[in-house]
Amino acid sequence: MFDRVWLNAHLATMDGPSAAPLGIIEDGAVASRNGRIAWVGRRADLPGQATETVDCAGAWILPGLIDCHTHLVFGGNRAAEFEQRLAGATYEQIARAGGGIFSSVRATRSASSKELFNSALPRLQGLMAEGVTTVEIKSGYGLQLESELKMLRVARRLGEAERVQVVTTLLAAHAVPPDFAGGAAAYAQYVAEEIIPASAGLADAVDAFCETIAFSPAQTAVVFAAARAAGLPVKLHADQLSDLGGAALAAAHGALSADHLEHASAEGLRAMAQAGTVAVLLPGATYFLREARHPDIAAMRQAGVRMALSTDMNPGSSPARSLLLMLNMGCTLFRLTVEEALLGVTCHAAAALGLEDRGLLRAGLRCDLALFQVNRPAELCYWLGHNPCSGRVVGGE
Repeated sequence: MFDRVWLNAHLATMDGPSAAPLGIIEDGAVASRNGRIAWVGRRADLPGQATETVDCAGAWILPGLIDCHTHLVFGGNRAAEFEQRLAGATYEQIARAGGGIFSSVRATRSASSKELFNSALPRLQGLMAEGVTTVEIKSGYGLQLESELKMLRVARRLGEAERVQVVTTLLAAHAVPPDFAGGAAAYAQYVAEEIIPASAGLADAVDAFCETIAFSPAQTAVVFAAARAAGLPVKLHADQLSDLGGAALAAAHGALSADHLEHASAEGLRAMAQAGTVAVLLPGATYFLREARHPDIAAMRQAGVRMALSTDMNPGSSPARSLLLMLNMGCTLFRLTVEEALLGVTCHAAAALGLEDRGLLRAGLRCDLALFQVNRPAELCYWLGHNPCSGRVVGGE
């Protein structure tokens, strides 16, 4: 006897062969027991009954969507910088002039935990309404011990308040705060020696921004060494503005993911493929910053790198509050196929977070489902400004 069974539905399991990776099952069924998927297949083959039956009204069922790269908790916004960019200023110019991230740092430091929670909650709820069941939330706008921990605590509270799984990432090595004496090397050491140990129990992973305006590969390695010593996996903002070898650095440290990658070399991408490091593509930032340089998707395909897709929701470079919109942008800007885009917000996004228990409709995994009233899965990548999500299931409920 199953706890629940979802009928009158079509399935995109994301668990098919390479020639048909969406794993389509027409007129399928999903059954759950104790919060896990107990059975997936054709309705005609359903091997038992359930305590509760859910009629899905012809919906398509996908694994619950996963937004694997967000900066969802922050104070204020940066609409004024948007105006500056329209007037011709670049992201790097604004950052070097002391703007950019530092305006968000000031707003986040001054905001109370309650204020940060209340401002982040509608952003999270918007993602949930689109079928998101797991979301990663980074810190990185505190850039000092107490403020970074404050952000992580707020992220944890969001996951406790809503029916969504929140994965937290410490991004204290996001930038060198202007009020820190000693420069990038000293601050990286401070992150390694003070902030990472203090984040025990609050952070699920550690991230860093390896770039000319942030931290060098050597400084990033200091942060990564401390993370691994604390038993935390690592991720990397890599090769966004220039090729500093971030892709190869992430691979060398066994990173779960390397994110952005607009300037990553073919050699770096091959190293990622060999290490199993996922490429997280962030078309919202490319669009919002009007960047001409795009990630080399052809080289990623050739290397066999798994590609995830995410909002990069943040106040400065990607104020994107829709993962469904990123599906379209990934296809139109980066020329991903429908299959690549949908895999990128399900099983590959799960891999980018080191989560092996979700992202597929497969017996034994978490019963996280997203239901969509569409005629075919490609519509999720096709429509602009339309949300066809008709239901979510988190942990079988």
